[in-house]
Amino acid sequence: MSNTNRVNQDLLNRIPGYESRKAYEAPFANVPADRLSGLNTGNIKDEVRRDKTTASLREAIEKCEIKDGMTISFHHHFRAGDKLLMQVVDILAEMGVKNLRIAASSLTSAHSGLVEHIQNGVVDRIETSGIRGRLATAISEGLLGDKPAVIRSHGGRARAITSGDVHIDVAFVAASSADCMGNANGVKGKSICGSLGYAKVDAAHADKVVVVTDTIVPYPNFPQSIPQTQVDYVAVVEEIGDSKGIMSGATRFTSNPKELLMAKRVVEVMKASPYFKDGFSMQTGSGGASLAVTRFVKDEVIKRGIKLSYALGGITAPMVDLLESDLVDQLFDVQCFDLTAAESIGKNEKHVEVSADFYASIGNKSAAVNKLDFVILSALEIDTDFNVNVISGSDGVIRAASGGHSDTAAMANMSILVAPLTRGRLSTIIDKVTTVVTPGSTVDVVVTDYGVTVNPGRQDLMECFKKAGLPLITMEELRAMATRLVGTPKELEFTDEVVAVVEYRDGSIIDVIKKLKK
Repeated sequence: MSNTNRVNQDLLNRIPGYESRKAYEAPFANVPADRLSGLNTGNIKDEVRRDKTTASLREAIEKCEIKDGMTISFHHHFRAGDKLLMQVVDILAEMGVKNLRIAASSLTSAHSGLVEHIQNGVVDRIETSGIRGRLATAISEGLLGDKPAVIRSHGGRARAITSGDVHIDVAFVAASSADCMGNANGVKGKSICGSLGYAKVDAAHADKVVVVTDTIVPYPNFPQSIPQTQVDYVAVVEEIGDSKGIMSGATRFTSNPKELLMAKRVVEVMKASPYFKDGFSMQTGSGGASLAVTRFVKDEVIKRGIKLSYALGGITAPMVDLLESDLVDQLFDVQCFDLTAAESIGKNEKHVEVSADFYASIGNKSAAVNKLDFVILSALEIDTDFNVNVISGSDGVIRAASGGHSDTAAMANMSILVAPLTRGRLSTIIDKVTTVVTPGSTVDVVVTDYGVTVNPGRQDLMECFKKAGLPLITMEELRAMATRLVGTPKELEFTDEVVAVVEYRDGSIIDVIKKLKK
């Protein structure tokens, strides 16, 4: 026995609890095969990988040994500008892989090509927060057959991954910059997207992780949204995404008088509540009225000489303006909704990237939504029981995303829905929403262009608003008004075929989406 080989199996067998342990052999004897370089230089130290880059994206995919029926995941921080998902699935189609499950944080118009890959059997399952465009229409028409799409909130998706409900075989992370060992972020490089909050959960729990970038930088890359400890391979491509696609129509600034009226009314509601005081927290959505709320809040906190403790969620330029004006102590950012936010998170230490798990999961010991005072949310439909639909249109077709809607509504001290009473010839307030995403019991206030409606379960807020002289109107009065304005649409008729299942944030099934009758 040499000086360094002082322990053998016979000795270990005599030590209680060590019978199954291995005796030391050599410094690199137990390094897993996939952590070795395969260079065979004769120097054992050279055999341990010091560079994870592959010659191409295809080589990285091949090294992951993706087989039929596996689950691959993607994030949507590039939103409509994402290019990676289709690159990967196109390659897997060329390789002949079938029956893949796509577990994406959301799917956009950039992913319409999945229709053909579902038709040819490369993909047979979709699990996501949102689906849009041609893909959404095709799934609504029954494209997935007997394997309906699964719709989860952002917090619900994080819970499903961390709990093992969704097991990811290979996670693909589009990063604007990465080094040769896989340290990656979304704030450096030619195609920035800002926070990688959704990808952080995937990278932490997937069996294998491939970082894909169009900007390779010297080691070590910083900041490290995705650390090298979680990364198996790094692939360099010409373009991972178009940064301009981050800002879609949902993040537009409004000059619409109706939306500005509702935004001002939301701020009046906030001011009349017991929560609008120094140190309050809030999250706003991405609709025109919601974005305007943030700007009006700025004026009010300046007037009162107070500030926010934190703002949360998908971060926008108005939120960055609050931070730079020293009116909020910190931004927690799971996704940047515009380039102003993407640039800010790369330079301001108080603009902090957080994972979807930290943001909104019910499956951990506490999420950031648990401390929210206000959340301002939009809606496609609201029914007389305050249930909310944000996923399917009045025509029954999937068209949008669950997002963090149900997560934030459940936990904020005051959840405020802001929506016009009618859109064109359609009523927002209806008897029964097409699809329940957020249960009415978690909705506190509805603000429309016709007044403020309070959930009967929040009599405390009702009293506050009466004292403040706010224009209160009941849900029944709103519904009657909408009926006078646009009538009652013909009720949709569905088949028994389920095209999508909607999970609530705890994993229970809150609703299903069925195929429309022709």
